This record gives sequence, C-alpha cells and structure tokens, in this order.
Amino acid sequence: MIGAGPAGLTAAYELSRRGLPVTLFEGDRQVGGLARTVEYRGFRFDVGGHRFFTKVAVVAELWHSLLGADFLPRPRLSRIFFRGRFFDYPLKPFNTLRNLGVLDSLLILLSYLRRKLFPIRTVASFEDWVSNRFGDRLYATFFQAYTEKVWGIPCRELSAQWAAQRIRGLSVRVALLNMIPGTFLSGGSALKTLTERFDYPRLGPGMMWEALAARCRAQGASIVLDSRVSRILHDGKQVHAVEVEGPQGRLRAPAARVISTMALGELVLALSPAPPPEVLAAAKRLRYRDFLMVSLIIDQAEIFPDNWIYIHDTAVQVGRIQNFKNWSPDLVPDPSLSCLGMEYFCFAGDELWSMADSDLIALARRELGTIGLADPARVVDGTVVRMPKAYPMYDAGSLEALGLLQGYLEGFENLQPVGRNGMHKYNNMDHSMLAALLAVRNLYGEHHDLWAINSDDEYLEEQA
Repeated sequence: MIGAGPAGLTAAYELSRRGLPVTLFEGDRQVGGLARTVEYRGFRFDVGGHRFFTKVAVVAELWHSLLGADFLPRPRLSRIFFRGRFFDYPLKPFNTLRNLGVLDSLLILLSYLRRKLFPIRTVASFEDWVSNRFGDRLYATFFQAYTEKVWGIPCRELSAQWAAQRIRGLSVRVALLNMIPGTFLSGGSALKTLTERFDYPRLGPGMMWEALAARCRAQGASIVLDSRVSRILHDGKQVHAVEVEGPQGRLRAPAARVISTMALGELVLALSPAPPPEVLAAAKRLRYRDFLMVSLIIDQAEIFPDNWIYIHDTAVQVGRIQNFKNWSPDLVPDPSLSCLGMEYFCFAGDELWSMADSDLIALARRELGTIGLADPARVVDGTVVRMPKAYPMYDAGSLEALGLLQGYLEGFENLQPVGRNGMHKYNNMDHSMLAALLAVRNLYGEHHDLWAINSDDEYLEEQA
C-alpha cells in the first residue's frame, strides 16, 4: 500500500481483516492525508472541512464502528458572502430576493429564459455548462467569482465534464424545490443536493484515521510513516518491488500486489523502467490546485453560527472561512475563545504560497475585518497550514491526459490506483474508501471498474 489517507487505510484494513500481510508506506509523519487534523497549542484544525456523509452502507458502518459515541451528528449551516451581504445557502427565496433586489432577480430570470431558448450549442467549458443550465447572469452572480478563486484560472478554461460531475442533476427547478422544506422529487425521494446534517469526529477527521490505523495494526498490518515511495520497479506487466526513502535511508520492498494513493502523475513518473514518452508527457500534464489555511484564534466566545462561509467577494483573497467550534466544540480547548480557518487557494510556489507565515496571518486579520465577521483587534494568535496537491484540476487537456494514463496503467496486472489524488479524481471521502474496498475485492477475482465510481450518485455535494 502506498499512502495512509482514507483510501489507503481502508484498503489496508480490508486486506488485513482478510488475513493478508500488508505493508503501508506513508511519506508524512501522520496518517490521514488530505483529511488529517492539525493541532496547534491545543486547537485542532480540519484542513479543508471534511463532512462525513454517505449513502454507501459499508462505509457508514465502518465509520460508526470506529468511533461510536465520538462520531457526532452535526447540523449543517453555511452561507455565501457576496456584494457585502450574506446569502443563505441553500438559497432561500425571500433572503435571496432581498439581497439581490427585484431588478437583479428579474434580470436573472430573463437571462435563464434566454439560455433555454438559445443555448450554447458547443459546450466545452465550465462557463458554457453552467450558463446553459442557469443562465449567464446567475452564472456570473453565484458561480464565476468563487470558482475562479478556487481554481486560479478562468472558468472558460475549466472542463465542462468537471461541472457535470460536481453539480450534476442540479437545475433551477431543483434549486427552487430545495428552497421549500419537505419537498420531494418525482421518485419519492427527498432532495439530496445539499445535506442538512452530517456526522463528524469529536476531535476532527484525523481522529477517524488514527482509529482506522490502530485497527489495521491490531489486525497485523504494518504502517511505516515518514517513508516516501520513490521508485516502482516492474517488468511491463507486473510490479515486483518498490523503493522507499525514509529515516533509515533507501530500502527495497518486494510487492506481490500494489494499491497506490500517491498522486497519479507522480506514480507514473516513479515507474522504472520509465513509460513511453507520450505517457510521461501526460503524467506531467496533470495539474493540482494547492491550498493554505490561516487559523486565527479570537478572543470571543461566539462569532457566527455557520459551520463555514463561502466568500464570493473579489475584494478579498480568502475563499472560504471555517468556524471550527461549530464543527465540534472540542476542537477549541477554551470555550471563551473561537478559532476561524481562513482558506486560501493557490499554486505551490506562487506569491501567496511563498508569503511568510506572519504576513499571511496579517493578511487574514485584515480580510476578516474587511468582511466584517469579527474585530481584527481580538485576534490573539494564529498559525498557517499548507496543503500541496489539495485539488486535482480539470483544465483543458487534463481529461485526455488522464484517459491516456488510465489506459496505460490498466496494462499492469497487480497495480491499482485509488483515492482522490491516486486517480486524479475530485471525489469525496466515501468514494475514495469505496474504491479501496473494491480494489481489494478485485484481488479476489471480482471485476470492478474503479474509475466508474462516483459517476452515478444520486446526491450531490458542492466543492469541499
């Protein structure tokens, strides 16, 4: 196993539960991957905000069996900050109308009707897809600014397929129905576009992965931290060993089967002998959006009731603000204080990523004041967490590159990539875990297409 995030740990758990010898290598010093929890002076930070919600029964059962009473049911509350106002999210008719005004609301409706009559015929980009579905004006109001802040490129350069994956099935009709409590769609099932509740570990998501790692070890699995896989040795059809760099230097570990969650491009570039030039070029073509969070500790018991707020306003760089106390009170050790996670989307090495921590904390304080959520003078401490490769990008050309890599890797009989970065697929935790479980079943003679997971879900989640 390569990587001790949700997918890697799930595969190790299932293999060790079946009595197979498992060694899991993780380059970090803690488990959890992108879903780990960071601790600073007793405060715990969820890097990105990880809700636990699933329709996959086996995943839900595993979550509950690992944490029991420490797996807390939580109400969901989130809003959008736009043009100096807070919009309820999911949208509510009177709140939206009051914030936008009658004229803007009417223009949005007319823009929607125009696109129904005169749709964009060749839908190539996120901008095209959303404009066709909601109208140009609603796209510009509630999609464009935040999406470009998240991805760092114009919406016309984002794939339409990404839009279809992340907001598939959502339409103006569904959005309007979602404003009415208790509404049911024509199948008799309640709307699942935006969950009203979720579960959450008492001490953050890292608590789940630490418990899962402990279960793996109890079943005989070996989890080796601070050990990065640098080369994957193969004969063209079979992987027979991996080279690992860690505190003890470089070692070679024989491998009968490999399940990998390392970034897909890095996996291909680590193969030895090297793949053909066109495959290497495709691996280098894959891009990621990186992420950093400035956690501000504030001398104020209560700030706002939301779990998180989306910042669509272009006057500030912050993209989303987490209120950790409202995820779980135990993330904040002193009830007289609060902790906000100011989330910034960036590329590793760019100006924002490279800023000194002290300058990032000062920026976050200023922007907190600009938005008006809290008095910057009440910020008493802060820290910065950087997360590389947080979001696989679906920009122009990435899907073609991904298809080429998928086809090449299918030529290996004992290598299966799983997980968000492992498959370069913007999926949720439960989908990553399901892929890992099915990868194990494939080792026992079943034939599951791991790449098809998350292609036909009934519920939809916005960017997380």
